[in-house]
Amino acid sequence: MLSSDSTIQPQSTSGAPSRTRFLIELFLAFIVTRIPFVSVPFKWLESYFHELSHALATVFSGGVVSHIQLFPNGAGLCFSQGGWPMLIGFAGYFGAALWGYLIFMFATWPKGIRLSFALLGSAVVLTILLWARDFLTVVILACLAILFLLPLKLKQNRFLASGLRVIALMIILNALASPMVLLGLEGQGDANMLAGESWLPAWFWVFVWLATSAAMLFLCWRRVDSAALKQK
Repeated sequence: MLSSDSTIQPQSTSGAPSRTRFLIELFLAFIVTRIPFVSVPFKWLESYFHELSHALATVFSGGVVSHIQLFPNGAGLCFSQGGWPMLIGFAGYFGAALWGYLIFMFATWPKGIRLSFALLGSAVVLTILLWARDFLTVVILACLAILFLLPLKLKQNRFLASGLRVIALMIILNALASPMVLLGLEGQGDANMLAGESWLPAWFWVFVWLATSAAMLFLCWRRVDSAALKQK
């Protein structure tokens, strides 16, 4: 009898990976995010979804986005006017972790893997058209668009799904690590802005973002674990 973690049956019929495959993909995502130079494009991913979340929160709360700027070191800025500052400030790190979780869920949808890659690539292209103003940001976003669109040439959905899950996990891991940098910034960053708006200390917001990212990672595991239990 084959178990749900069998190497012969690496993925459940639901589209979720086995527990073993998930842990391997998580380990791979962790290693890649720690390799110099190789990790840079994947830091751009977290930065992109971070700034995109700021932009969407601005638009949803009645503000106007001027442009988004991304930098080679993984930093980014969203220039906007109006909107609800609390929502906009909170949305960055929260949104990046949420995007990572949503992308992971897309990767457990067998019939929608190619559509997921196409939608994500199209979203990046649309961001270039709407909010990219400087050459460097356009180049970074173009690289991200290629990262999503180029895999569509692969014929095996299994490889596409695994790649998309690793990308999602890297976004969550980067979202988990990024807020820690804010603790060393005096008067700068989203946490300090929220501290000024809410009278809650910056470390409180950093803790909330860390807890959110950890929760998204746990939800990914729950998706895998529940699918594995159904196979028994």
